[in-house]
Amino acid sequence: MVVQVIVPIFLLLFAGYLSVSIRLITPEQIKALSAFIIKIALPAFLFFALSNKNLTDIWHPSYFIAYGGGSLLIFALAFLCYRKGFGYALTPTAILSMGGSMSNTGFIGTAVLTLLMGAHAAIYISLTLILENLLILALVLALAEAGLHGQQNIWAVVRKTAVSLLKNPVIIAIILGMSFIFLDIKPPTLLNQSLELLGKTASPLALFAIGGSLVGMGMTALNLQSYLLVSFKVVLMPLVIYSLLRILPGVSQEMLHAGTILAALPMPIAFGIFGQAYGLNEQALTPLMLSTILGFMGISGLIMLWW
Repeated sequence: MVVQVIVPIFLLLFAGYLSVSIRLITPEQIKALSAFIIKIALPAFLFFALSNKNLTDIWHPSYFIAYGGGSLLIFALAFLCYRKGFGYALTPTAILSMGGSMSNTGFIGTAVLTLLMGAHAAIYISLTLILENLLILALVLALAEAGLHGQQNIWAVVRKTAVSLLKNPVIIAIILGMSFIFLDIKPPTLLNQSLELLGKTASPLALFAIGGSLVGMGMTALNLQSYLLVSFKVVLMPLVIYSLLRILPGVSQEMLHAGTILAALPMPIAFGIFGQAYGLNEQALTPLMLSTILGFMGISGLIMLWW
């Protein structure tokens, strides 16, 4: 099974990397492709999958507690480490803590879990994206902006963050999909077929775009801080979430495996983007690249073990 899942993933990653390396595709076109995925293809995939589910399919309180609680715990540990241990200011501490506690769920997670579980993977992807965006990303943005503008603007920052999240197409798609479930509404057949076709492009295009975005990304800041951050992400986070899922009631084997795989994924590309936006540059890009390499090794091992 690992060959059937990992080899196609690496081939698509390599295709994207090679296409940009030989200038068949430009970095600007990769950015446009990434925007299409995150704003169109992934929301279509999530809305299609969710709107055709029942309430019993998505009601997993143990998953919310385990994944949400585990992510917050890792965030808090990373925050304490970089704030107190290394003496970083509030803004860079918040950004680096994001790298240790948030996965590449939308791109790599969608591709890997879909290959492993089919359309059913959308349930765990949606639940995880909700937690990552409404807990971790919201917390990161609020703390980062508070560090820049001071405590007097904290409520304005919180409002700005909330509005930004509610404009996110992924969040809108999840909310609409959940609304269809709660109201017991099914999309029209023609709309369903269109969304299904569009959603199927999300996984392969995401992998291609990630491969292309790795061109030019080096590892020039390899140090204790980078190794520690990568360890938080690809070692400690999956261990914590696996442990929480093991002890909480009502957790199926499928849920245990899905949650652990998602937790073991590399850092999100957004971490590198935020890192550059807030002046961290290689301090963010180096652990991002290292986590991509080690993360794929980790999930390959888990797939071999469980599938």
